Amino acid sequence: MIDIDKIEIVIAGEEHVKYVDEILDTITRAAKVRGTGIAKRSSDYVKQKMLEHKAVVALYEGRFAGFSYIESWSNKQFVANSGLIVGDEFRGIGLAKRIKRRIFELSRERFPKAKIFSLTTGAAVMKMNNELGYRPVTFNQLTDDEAFWKGCESCVNFDILQRNGRSMCLCTGMLYDPEEHLND
Repeated sequence: MIDIDKIEIVIAGEEHVKYVDEILDTITRAAKVRGTGIAKRSSDYVKQKMLEHKAVVALYEGRFAGFSYIESWSNKQFVANSGLIVGDEFRGIGLAKRIKRRIFELSRERFPKAKIFSLTTGAAVMKMNNELGYRPVTFNQLTDDEAFWKGCESCVNFDILQRNGRSMCLCTGMLYDPEEHLND
């Protein structure tokens, strides 16, 4: 039995690079099982996120348990929380929610004025986002940074996004606007 209180969620750094292949394998397997699209990332990309301290990793007794990273777009006006994954044996205990909260906090610390967004097909992630103050939005309210949208090309649903002029896809766009939470 996994004790969730023994799982550490830390800002990733050089010492966590050793988990990159396991993270990417876990993401790929999860996407296949769920039959969902996911933007593929290279090991160099994930490693760079760790070295820039733009990622969090969950560890249980030194073993990889989960991960997420952030990326900034449009001159840091937008931040995306991406790559949320939990290892198979750590699912169903609330770890994803803890990782999501920590990556959200890191985004707010690093980019306090940025709008934070998420694209997801998962109801659980939508619920987590909602609890953090995100709201569903149309894609035109997200970044118009071409580099972000290029990342969607590796998703199995890219043809849907392209066919709809990048206005909609199977993902739901969700946005946290700090201006809407000044009095929280």
